[in-house]
Amino acid sequence: MSRDHQRPVLQPGFTFDWIIGSDEPEAARRLAQETSWALLDRVRSVADPAVVERVVGLASGIGLDDIAELWAGESAHSLAGVLWRLYLLRRVVDADPEGSADLFRRGAAATVTIDPIVAGAAEPVTPDSIAHLCDTILRGVFASDLGGALERAASYCRIMSLGAADLADARDVHDDAHASELTTRSLRYSTFASDLHAGARRWRDGTLS
Repeated sequence: MSRDHQRPVLQPGFTFDWIIGSDEPEAARRLAQETSWALLDRVRSVADPAVVERVVGLASGIGLDDIAELWAGESAHSLAGVLWRLYLLRRVVDADPEGSADLFRRGAAATVTIDPIVAGAAEPVTPDSIAHLCDTILRGVFASDLGGALERAASYCRIMSLGAADLADARDVHDDAHASELTTRSLRYSTFASDLHAGARRWRDGTLS
């Protein structure tokens, strides 16, 4: 599936900086759309595994910082918005690999759904296997089915949400502040799950902007 869109116009750096830092939300939104679709189309058209790996590697390198301000504010109605959410999930694992693996294990044990199967983390769940899962999801965006990758990411987020809620319950007696932080994290993962599921639906029906 592809989307008709205008080829991005190369602009001088000062123009780009002005758009990003300006009060022109429509210009920034349009640039976010154009860059996200150009990236997806370019990587898919090349069909080179090395290119895919470089794009996936943005999630753990400084390259993501270059697009953060541009894509971070976009909604799940847009390709830029769902790509940003996927990259952010990967960065969270980089920031706390042990904690991420613990939340996944807790969530997988607590769920009564097929989300662990859909997410597909390798057993035993370790920091490395969680990082590999997030990379595999990103790889699926650029080399396989974007809708399937988003559904897989949504399942991952639902598991992480359950894990954070479970750990919040365990911490509630001993550390109210940490429990509150974990409850907030659980809600954010749940919101991401809904966003990514909606993104998959929009991709499939052709309404992802």
